[in-house]
Amino acid sequence: MAEFDSARHIRLKDRIAAELAAAESRLASDAESGANPALEVRAATLRLIRCAVRDRDTSARTRGDCDGCQDAVVRNVLTTMAEQRRISSREYEEAGRIEDAERERSELAVIEEFLPKPLGGEALEAAVRDVVDDLEASTLKDLGKCMSTLKARYPGVIDSKAAGKAVRRALAH
Repeated sequence: MAEFDSARHIRLKDRIAAELAAAESRLASDAESGANPALEVRAATLRLIRCAVRDRDTSARTRGDCDGCQDAVVRNVLTTMAEQRRISSREYEEAGRIEDAERERSELAVIEEFLPKPLGGEALEAAVRDVVDDLEASTLKDLGKCMSTLKARYPGVIDSKAAGKAVRRALAH
């Protein structure tokens, strides 16, 4: 499997901005025909994401990074926001606040659109085989080196627990 090439991908901040502009444009054009609750939730969630990312951008710029925060930081923001929605929706559900739980799940769906899909199944196994072969790893002592290489090649898409198990299996053979 080829290495992850972030240069081919649009920056997350730019993608979020484009999606927000499109949602707001559709909201404006739909204003005459009536409310679209799903679109309103989408636009509101994208605004929340934009605000959280801008906050991180401001922090990055105060540290001297003129480009603002990188995609890895944006992914961390999105991951945090997604986890908050999962917890909130579960708590609302348990409290019998079904509408609030549904709104949280709707927001979660929007946030997850921007998170990379975790590498799993056969794709993970193939990535692990490639790394083990490339590093000529053969014992469990090589586990850390394999995990570091996996995380470097596939940033933001490696589930450490699943990858660790896959690397252990590959090294055991």
